[in-house]
Amino acid sequence: MKQHDESITQNKDRIKLSLTFNAAKMLSEVEALQLAAFEYYDVISLRAPAHIVDSTLPFPPPADDYADGSWTEWLDTPFLKKSPYLMSVVDAFRNNTDVTLVRLLRLAPGSVVKEHRDPTLALEIDKSVLRLTIPILINDKVKFLLNKTPVPMQPGECWYLRLTDPHEVTNLGETQRINLTIDMIPNEWVRKMISDGE
Repeated sequence: MKQHDESITQNKDRIKLSLTFNAAKMLSEVEALQLAAFEYYDVISLRAPAHIVDSTLPFPPPADDYADGSWTEWLDTPFLKKSPYLMSVVDAFRNNTDVTLVRLLRLAPGSVVKEHRDPTLALEIDKSVLRLTIPILINDKVKFLLNKTPVPMQPGECWYLRLTDPHEVTNLGETQRINLTIDMIPNEWVRKMISDGE
């Protein structure tokens, strides 16, 4: 499947999908969650491993490879359960494939995420989880660089990024940046959606 996946992305490190979502509705629900103040970087799980969401559940057995998401069951967190529009965004994917980790990623004003790679987040990697990114809140001084080149993501858009490549983020603006990230198990529906993107 790896060779097939490479032909889908045609060596592109970024693909904007045809799906779009209402960023204002997403932001309204994020604000309603009354999240705590933070410095630098903040991660809010909307969907997480079952034993983290429900502490009465046992830890899953040790896994040789955590990358494909099959090492545990996944549950919606209370944050997602009280956010109907965010739930509908997640459902747009999990009605068609298995969705694993879903998070809100907040980057504080004046913060920088240094260049790094995520070794299991690319369609081209065997047993990878595919991550899609949907910006919710940005400002004109937020830059997401992938292979040293800006990705022009706008609120409500849905992007596939090959995150095994070097990437970094800067937020030199006066407001936080908020992205929604959705991890899923690649299947033919997902592959077609990426293949049809631009």
